[in-house]
Amino acid sequence: MSWVYLFLAGLFEIGWAIGLKLSDGFTRPWATAFTVASLVTSMGLLGLALRALPLGTAYAIWTGIGAVGIAIVGMIWFGDGVSLARIVCIGLIVTGIVGLKLAPA
Repeated sequence: MSWVYLFLAGLFEIGWAIGLKLSDGFTRPWATAFTVASLVTSMGLLGLALRALPLGTAYAIWTGIGAVGIAIVGMIWFGDGVSLARIVCIGLIVTGIVGLKLAPA
């Protein structure tokens, strides 16, 4: 169940990053509320995952999910640049996430 918590925590990390962008410097109340709720949920789920998972592994995977997810969201919805180099680098992060999941703790 810890891996499920960790995956969900990563998804909520993507959510708070999107909310942070949409909050426009915390000037939009609904986006700000979404950001705070997503952040709290992400941290709470990460905390639950850390009951059973090693800290370094869990934190690296959590940030990796967030980094990959928000990079993809940025390219699709926010007009961030798309290039072969960016795609390759995202692939390297995904490879690292998978490697940490599969490596013995």
